[in-house]
Amino acid sequence: MLKSSLLLAALLLPVFSAANADDYKAGDLLVSDPWSQELPPNAPTVAAYFVIHNQGDSADRLVSVDTPVAAEAQLHEHVMQGDLMKMQKVDTVAIPAKGDLTFAPMAYHVMLLDLKDRSKLRDGQHFPLTLNFEKAGPVQVEVSVQKAPPMATHEHMHAQ
Repeated sequence: MLKSSLLLAALLLPVFSAANADDYKAGDLLVSDPWSQELPPNAPTVAAYFVIHNQGDSADRLVSVDTPVAAEAQLHEHVMQGDLMKMQKVDTVAIPAKGDLTFAPMAYHVMLLDLKDRSKLRDGQHFPLTLNFEKAGPVQVEVSVQKAPPMATHEHMHAQ
């Protein structure tokens, strides 16, 4: 009896571990660790971040994003122009085959504009964000709102 219980527990451990992870799958893409920093008082915008892992043999593109907490969600990147770091809107973001792409502060990110539901943007809250990929299609993730950025301790939290 004890042996079969241990075997069952060992078989179910990966299922429970996967269910607890902040990973979302769409085709060959895996979206990990979606988060946003807590909205400061009176801030007109907020950004969302995550990591996209492309496990497939062909590239894909993130073509748009949607969320019910904002009237508009845009893809943005930070670029150096002369001596200044500038944020700019981009139409799509390429996800390389067999590669990772990190959305992070001072890099690619999702900018949420004209915020509708500020109560979902406080520490400890979550909100849905739909990522629309050219090939993999849509995937809805739950963005975790935090007072401070998470520690980059996962092995996949590296720049592209």
